[in-house]
Amino acid sequence: MNDLSDYLKETDCIDYKNPLVAKKAAELKAASSDNLGYIERAYKFVRDEIPHTWDARLTVVSKSASDVLKNKTGICWTKSCLLAALLRANKIPAGISYQYLTRADDASDGYIIHALNTVYIDSLKKWIRLDARGNKPGVNAQFSLEKEILAFPTRPEFGEKDYRDNHSDLDVRLKEILIASDNILEVRADFEI
Repeated sequence: MNDLSDYLKETDCIDYKNPLVAKKAAELKAASSDNLGYIERAYKFVRDEIPHTWDARLTVVSKSASDVLKNKTGICWTKSCLLAALLRANKIPAGISYQYLTRADDASDGYIIHALNTVYIDSLKKWIRLDARGNKPGVNAQFSLEKEILAFPTRPEFGEKDYRDNHSDLDVRLKEILIASDNILEVRADFEI
């Protein structure tokens, strides 16, 4: 992939020029020695310091990267927007990838769309995927340049899918769901990407 420009653009969800996002990106960058260190620091900030709304038992709906910082919480869709925004603010190409997962331990409660990030590592000339959803018992995503250590391994026996895709913005259908929702409990997406 030669043209990375789409993965550096500001969008309504990946609003890296917003003062809250720009300030946090500058703060994280100042504490990093190089781009790889910055990518890891930004990833760990989103993963560890921004609670997943479901895990925190909150109802607020963050609809963009800046909302996640303002509300101090987000679901995987918008946490991935925040990580992409923090990286793009420092000219690091970043996108969004999706998985189609069960809502429960099996397919009895339907499916959800899970979002994670793609990041272009210029020094390695390759894309990697990072999952900043947030860790909890049974979920242990990690920063890794060589082997993906994501929040959720897919289970094809239950119809789960890992699209291994790379989008420059949050899917328009997911944006519409967020815009229409006032309570995180209303947020459902059981369609396939």
